[in-house]
Amino acid sequence: MTQNSRTQALHDAGVSLWLDDLSRDRITSGNLQELIDTRTITGVTTNPAIFAAALSQGTSYDADIAELAQKGATVDEAVVRLTTDDVRAACDVMAPLYQQTAGVDGRVSIEVDPRLARETEATVEEAKRLAETVGRENVLIKIPATKEGLPAISGVIAAGISVNVTLIFSLNRYREVINAWMIGLERARDAGYDLSTIHSVASFFVSRVDTEIDRRLDELDLDADRRAALRSRAGLANARLAYRIFTDALDTERWRLLAAAGAPVQRPLWASTGTKDPQLPDTLYVVGLVAPNTVNTMPEKTLEALADHGEVVGDTVQDGYDDADELLDELGRLGIDYQDVVTVLETEGLQKFVDAWNELLGRLSQSLDAAR
Repeated sequence: MTQNSRTQALHDAGVSLWLDDLSRDRITSGNLQELIDTRTITGVTTNPAIFAAALSQGTSYDADIAELAQKGATVDEAVVRLTTDDVRAACDVMAPLYQQTAGVDGRVSIEVDPRLARETEATVEEAKRLAETVGRENVLIKIPATKEGLPAISGVIAAGISVNVTLIFSLNRYREVINAWMIGLERARDAGYDLSTIHSVASFFVSRVDTEIDRRLDELDLDADRRAALRSRAGLANARLAYRIFTDALDTERWRLLAAAGAPVQRPLWASTGTKDPQLPDTLYVVGLVAPNTVNTMPEKTLEALADHGEVVGDTVQDGYDDADELLDELGRLGIDYQDVVTVLETEGLQKFVDAWNELLGRLSQSLDAAR
């Protein structure tokens, strides 16, 4: 099979393409391997909503559910069994890429129970259990970047476990995430862990920023041209400024000491990159965020749009800092409170994951009852 030239061009520009979806059918049908072979996919991310969708479709899980029901498994035991089985199988599909890239790619992410996002110690223990249950070196444990999640991130990394930090919206929170990651690496180093085996990505959410800020722009008394000039630009601006924070963090003595000890960089991962507004270009959050040492995790619809007509023209991030600063300043002058925006987005994002998790548990509970 031949790689698509457009997806390959994005990869060659320094962006790893990860698929933001997983299901048993995708694994067993060979579709995941096909996307590796033809769409330059080098990783997979999941979340509670993705698992809820996967378990609600088709019959792939029926035999396992029947077995679990016969054994008297609780719904919590069943959801861990089914999701970790899928992640383990995807890790095995990704294993050759993991080996070829020395652990940088070939990664599959699984999230801790989102209901624990405000509980530090419970998150750490759950992350350790998930890593042990999946039992694959190339798994990434996803931890939300809540205030309570920050020390959990440090604790999990300090235990030698690779982490995908998720639900980052704020530039200040991203700085805190970088600090938590480095604290974890420093503790791991002091405990004698091989830092070269501890990888991390920081998932910075993009399109939801535009959704919220555009909604607030629509409430302002602005002329149509002025509103149009500001709409749907904040998501890219916010992400580009996050990349500046990333590069600044690597230009420090603290990082140089960790790098000398073998630590890999924590790459920014662009998440929520499917466009929510049908009026926007469907590859906006892909071709607009091209920079070295990054990851873009995208739903299949966005991946296929990239493969069909995405135009990769090189780095589209590092020359945009001044414009990004000016845009956020202008929004502030208009009365759009950046801190309130990102706080609302974090709260809503976490609640969406909790709601999806509860929906998953509800559906699985019904299936277990029916199979008993």
